Amino acid sequence: MLILTTHEIPGAEITEALGLVRGTTVRSRHFGSNFIGAMKGLVGGEVHEFTKVIAEAREEAIDRMKAEAFALGADAIIGFKFATSEVAKNAAEVVAYGTAVKIVTPDEG
Repeated sequence: MLILTTHEIPGAEITEALGLVRGTTVRSRHFGSNFIGAMKGLVGGEVHEFTKVIAEAREEAIDRMKAEAFALGADAIIGFKFATSEVAKNAAEVVAYGTAVKIVTPDEG
């Protein structure tokens, strides 16, 4: 499925907007990554353990958004964005969202 941050699809015509689709996940860090993160916080630099957790959460949110779009019969998602928020101490919500659309390309006529 095509996912774009833009609101237009070059070379295609949007024939129908099916509505908002979204995927959400909430992830928490486990004690081991909290400890490692705290230690790295003392010396600076990227906290790879946290980066990995957030990357996995983004992929899961995208997969859930795509499943919602497929269920609507969408060909693409436009206006794609991420949003994140802290929902509890050590837990973050990641939301992927956009507009599900039907498209026609010139070769489909």
